[in-house]
Amino acid sequence: MTQDTTQENGAKQGTKSIFNILCGVNFLARFSYALARNPVLPLFALALGAGPEGIGLAVGISTVTGILFKMPSGAISDIVGRRRTMLVGLLFFGLIPFAYLFISSYKALVIVRFIHGLATAIYGPVAMAVVADVAGKRKGELLSWFSSVAIVGTLLGAPIGGFILSWLSAGADPTIGNFRVVYMVSAVAGAAALAIGSIYLCKGGKPIEGKGLSERFAMFFTGIKQVVSDKRVLVTSAMEGVQNMSMGALEAFLPIYAVTVVGLSAFQAGMLWGIQVVVTLLAKPLMGRISDQWGRRPLIIAGMVLCAASMAAIPHLGDFSSLLIAGSIFGLGEAFVTSSSAALVADFCQAKHYGAAMGTFGTIFDIGHAAGPIVTGLLIASFGFGISFSIVATLLVLSLPVFMHYVREEPELAE
Repeated sequence: MTQDTTQENGAKQGTKSIFNILCGVNFLARFSYALARNPVLPLFALALGAGPEGIGLAVGISTVTGILFKMPSGAISDIVGRRRTMLVGLLFFGLIPFAYLFISSYKALVIVRFIHGLATAIYGPVAMAVVADVAGKRKGELLSWFSSVAIVGTLLGAPIGGFILSWLSAGADPTIGNFRVVYMVSAVAGAAALAIGSIYLCKGGKPIEGKGLSERFAMFFTGIKQVVSDKRVLVTSAMEGVQNMSMGALEAFLPIYAVTVVGLSAFQAGMLWGIQVVVTLLAKPLMGRISDQWGRRPLIIAGMVLCAASMAAIPHLGDFSSLLIAGSIFGLGEAFVTSSSAALVADFCQAKHYGAAMGTFGTIFDIGHAAGPIVTGLLIASFGFGISFSIVATLLVLSLPVFMHYVREEPELAE
């Protein structure tokens, strides 16, 4: 075995070790956040006296935090060091859940939710930038595995939080004390993510040396300017945003359509959404590897077509089996798009601007996620399910010519 081969194998092992640590931290952080969110959060807001509008604000306020702070957080990480910035995000995961233990009013809940949103706003884009740093030519595969781990944490956190709350309340309305037990579990998981992450993150990530405050400010704005002025980055991020808008619409209204129009049970409606998540979870790593080897543009285009076709078909389906197939196709299309879009954004950027790029990507992602249920709800109120789902599907299709015009070629991946 040559010295070069030995060094290459050592580098691969080092990357694998770092990536495994990042995935472990990611799982715990997302699990903690999911415990604090659904279904516990809306029920907590209800117990504090909130009405429907207030519950919606409590649930959605953390997304507003992401829209406001993801881009600057990513750009700051390019200057002060990504590991240090990621550690700040983990501080919010590890410490803010303890604040829920002292909440006794709806107003306090909204404030804590806004602050807790800084956890994902800071951590999310910076963690993706760190993965892009270590991934090299495997950005599609490793970013897909990383996001799949987050999905698993989220999938486990929501039902476990609901189970704990149901077990404590024993069929009665949950008390404030019952909610505090769930948030204590969330705090322990968040603190574990912070503790494990600190071991790795405190070892590196030094800020750029020899730069004064004014120079750092200039670098901050220069990084954002260079990223947002690249139409390829914006359009690729917008593809994820549009797809995420359709996903948010489906998340909110597929269960309602299945129960109120088709006549399925709530359990069957949950299975329809669950199959979409499971298909996405299983397919993403494989699609990420394919995008690394064969290109990202074809997968994004094919994924948008699959999502549009299944979205348009759903209001015309009237039984559980056909809806299950449509949900599976949508999940596969989502895997095609999401396995390739973030990696393509990273491909277009210089490594020193990964943070700003992932921050821009995350901001557009959150805008799409927030807009999906709101816009689709307004459409359904006016036109019903059939026309409304067709409009969303049409938006997916109309985004394709824009993408193909501005993103004509993929960059050569560096060795």
